[in-house]
Amino acid sequence: MRPLLAVSAAIDLINEKIGYVCNLLVLAACVVSAANAMIRYAFGYSSNGWLELQWYMFAILVMFGASYTFKRNEHVRVEIFYLFLSERGQLWLDLIGTLFFLIPACLLLAYLSWPFFLQAYAVSEMSGNAGGLVRWPIKFVIPSGFVMLALQGVSEVIKRIAALQGQLTIDAKYERPTQ
Repeated sequence: MRPLLAVSAAIDLINEKIGYVCNLLVLAACVVSAANAMIRYAFGYSSNGWLELQWYMFAILVMFGASYTFKRNEHVRVEIFYLFLSERGQLWLDLIGTLFFLIPACLLLAYLSWPFFLQAYAVSEMSGNAGGLVRWPIKFVIPSGFVMLALQGVSEVIKRIAALQGQLTIDAKYERPTQ
């Protein structure tokens, strides 16, 4: 189990670094948005490239932020059963849900989105808007984001199995967000 926990730690580290970049992208998206609005209203100039850059940053945040959010156990849950289970029951539910639903769905979506990226790359797809950006790099974010989420799922499965065997203590307690 120790080698698997090392793999899990490596995946966690990668997604932690990705999360850090996503946090910086939030700031960058705000700065680009504010600068674009100021330039548009102050100087009457606007560029589709800046608008598309905001969209690209948002897409990266969503696709890669999912694996980071999953790593931190801050993802959305269906609480109907989860809150009524013991800690061990919650570990089992997390394990089964991740193993049989999350990982297969992510791998399927990565597989299905790969040709979408390849086609855009093959033709060097560009935005149809004047001053727009190259499209294929952002289309690569779709399959790679799903792969990263599936990898984080593998990490979580490893940690849940280790916790169920008593080899690891994880803080997987879910707290309902205050609204």
